[in-house]
Amino acid sequence: MSETDRPTTTVLLPESAGGWSRRDFIKGVIASTVTVSGVSYFGAGCASPLPAQTGGVERLVSLSVNGQTRRVDVAPNETLATTLRYKLGLTGTKIGCNRAECGACTVLIGDVNHYACSTLTHRVRDREITTVEGLESGDGTLHPVQQAFIDELGPQCGFCTPGQVMSAVALLRANPNPTRKEAQAAMSGNLCRCGAYDHYLNGVMRAAQEV
Repeated sequence: MSETDRPTTTVLLPESAGGWSRRDFIKGVIASTVTVSGVSYFGAGCASPLPAQTGGVERLVSLSVNGQTRRVDVAPNETLATTLRYKLGLTGTKIGCNRAECGACTVLIGDVNHYACSTLTHRVRDREITTVEGLESGDGTLHPVQQAFIDELGPQCGFCTPGQVMSAVALLRANPNPTRKEAQAAMSGNLCRCGAYDHYLNGVMRAAQEV
């Protein structure tokens, strides 16, 4: 017997059986189908309520930047480079690769140079942070490293220069009289798209005589 020859049976639902109309029945079927398919899509793990998160990160924090205390709203996953540039307006800290490779975002935390693009702001709220803007003296005199880089024609396009300056300052604070090889190793974490590495090294060695 073919499919078309088979007898069909039609079940007639009463308009109201036990308080349920045909429309109520259809609505119930649709609602149950959506519920079942939704659980299947999101997985059994989402069928039960997720546990409530406890605790949290305080967003309004105090940062010590260039000798000043600054209050700023910081997201839990916010990097120091983002905070400095876009929250505090310290745009001398450049964001280049944004993955701790080029050194354009280098700042000092204490006396040690760090990549600000890979440092969470919440991790350094109890530390002293110095950016390139904080090196200039109150009367506008440039830091010896800044002046030496100018004298040795270090900056070309200038994008990497702030990071180069901060790495050089960190070096000279730790080792005021480095050899050229030591300076080269200390500056190796800063990339220069213009290739002015020798100019920057000459600047480091010149500044070492003046610091």
